[in-house]
Amino acid sequence: MSVQLRPATPEDIPVLQHWDAQPHVIAATGSDAPSDWVEDIGLTGPAFQTLISEQDGRPVGVVQIIDPAEEPTHYWGDCERNLRAIDIWIGEPDCLGQGLGTQMMKQAIERCFAPPEVTAILIDPLATNADAQRFYRRLGFEVVGPRRFGDDDCTVMRLTRAGWARLALSGQ
Repeated sequence: MSVQLRPATPEDIPVLQHWDAQPHVIAATGSDAPSDWVEDIGLTGPAFQTLISEQDGRPVGVVQIIDPAEEPTHYWGDCERNLRAIDIWIGEPDCLGQGLGTQMMKQAIERCFAPPEVTAILIDPLATNADAQRFYRRLGFEVVGPRRFGDDDCTVMRLTRAGWARLALSGQ
């Protein structure tokens, strides 16, 4: 079954807070404090988007797309222009391992590369999260290197527009 991405609304806050407390989400996000969903949902535009993934109208996950050079928290520090960064997770435990994350990522990647000036996408799985890194490599992301964000050791990965085009041409 396919998933659809839609902009998050204030009505989504209770489910987002519920997902923040799920053990698999906590394990994937490290020491990051749960998001301030009221603030995040209020931030819209090219620099920051929070999207809910739904399967047959049921919320199953969330994607955040940011412009790391422009977003207000400057989480990524000083960044070159024309990049995007993605955070993604499946919120409902019974939705793991069904290919929903792949669908979500492909849709998010297409959104990121829709503006022709965007050259690459960044992602930062925990260094210990080998499954996530394998997942992102299947989507064409390449390892840039280790980086510490707050208390978390992460592996920064990057997908270039050319890398995504090559993957699309290969039919993956």
